[in-house]
Amino acid sequence: MTMRILLFSLALLYISLVQGLNPKCETSDQGSTLQVFHVYSPCSPFRPSKPVSWEDSVLKMQADDQTRLQFLSNLVGKKSVVPIASGRQIIQSPTYIVRAKIGTPAQTLLLAMDTSNDAAWVPSTGCVGCSSTLFAPIKSTTFKPLGCEAAQCKQVPNPTCGGSSCSFNLTYGGSTIAANLSQDTITLATDPVPFYTFGIIQKTTGSSVPPQGLLGLGRGPLSLLSQTQNLYHSTFSYCLPSFKSVNFSGSLRLGPVGQPLRIKYTPLLKNPRRSSLYYVNLVAIRVGRKIVDIPPSALAFNPTTGAGTIFDSGTVFTRLVAPAYIAVRDEFRRRVKVATVTSLGGFDTCYSVPIVAPTITFLFTGMNVTLPPDNLLIHSTAGSITCLAMAAAPDNVNSVLNVIANMQQQNHRLLFDVPNSRLGVARELCT
Repeated sequence: MTMRILLFSLALLYISLVQGLNPKCETSDQGSTLQVFHVYSPCSPFRPSKPVSWEDSVLKMQADDQTRLQFLSNLVGKKSVVPIASGRQIIQSPTYIVRAKIGTPAQTLLLAMDTSNDAAWVPSTGCVGCSSTLFAPIKSTTFKPLGCEAAQCKQVPNPTCGGSSCSFNLTYGGSTIAANLSQDTITLATDPVPFYTFGIIQKTTGSSVPPQGLLGLGRGPLSLLSQTQNLYHSTFSYCLPSFKSVNFSGSLRLGPVGQPLRIKYTPLLKNPRRSSLYYVNLVAIRVGRKIVDIPPSALAFNPTTGAGTIFDSGTVFTRLVAPAYIAVRDEFRRRVKVATVTSLGGFDTCYSVPIVAPTITFLFTGMNVTLPPDNLLIHSTAGSITCLAMAAAPDNVNSVLNVIANMQQQNHRLLFDVPNSRLGVARELCT
């Protein structure tokens, strides 16, 4: 009976997430600021067509996070060629989307924003295996396919020149994507960006068909930052709405204008092998008032191995390397002072009674970020189960990365100031 009540309350929470109340889906983007929606938002066509229990949704997010972490591990590991976009890793994990207009006249598409990828790509008409809204190049008077002589053709993975256009292929999981490199005008909020380079998907196969496009916010040569340096000066910020937000609407603010003035920064670190990722120096972690004992090697930045700490918009729950997570978890449990600890999927610190949770503070060079309970705990509507929303890196992922994920970023403004090589974080209610 108790389990039925629990599942019912979990389902009610998830239904409220999927359905929402009075979403302002048609609100126009203004200036250089775009609305950010969660993929489960009532404004999103990618939300589940049928209600799913909250418990099942959490378990799925954990499984998809593991795939995402495998992708990030490959980025910093031995692979020398990185996919232009992480198809399955991006699409199957709950993530955040923005509206963009492509072509002349403009066609509106939804793109997943991803700080750990560079290029943009969109599904197109005529694509075999694509779904959702498709971009129609033939309807755009400013569309231009790029040939193999274009410099950008050398910046995509596995380029081929079977005809006059530059084509490339991506492989991930059990799926493949074939795409052509192209240029067109992309309009973000009210800012037109002519001659923007992106991939046009021609064919997808396998089980990980991407239903949407992708907007890469990394630091590589085909990223939004690199292609709009004169307009946005390699500066952007975002505020991600909470999962519990009615309308799921946050914001992506492009360029230095309108960015917060009162914000603390930490230096961005450069990894020449993986220049796209936003590495920072995590010095220590505090649970309540105690700095937990973590081996220095678990937090150290190492460009050779890719070890260190990154902020990532595509991972849902923060993952720490095992020694760091165990130290944080054990101190969290000690301060909660509840003897019976249960598990839910990959979460090993769950409680079936109400708890008073300590804060957790990430101490970076020059900046501390203290997370309140909303950024630390997931729980059912009735409070029947409460879990610490962090975990150790999966055993089957040889990951040396600590990933500060999007649940822990929610209701914070993250400012990426690449010219000054710094990342700022400030508390902000963005729902």
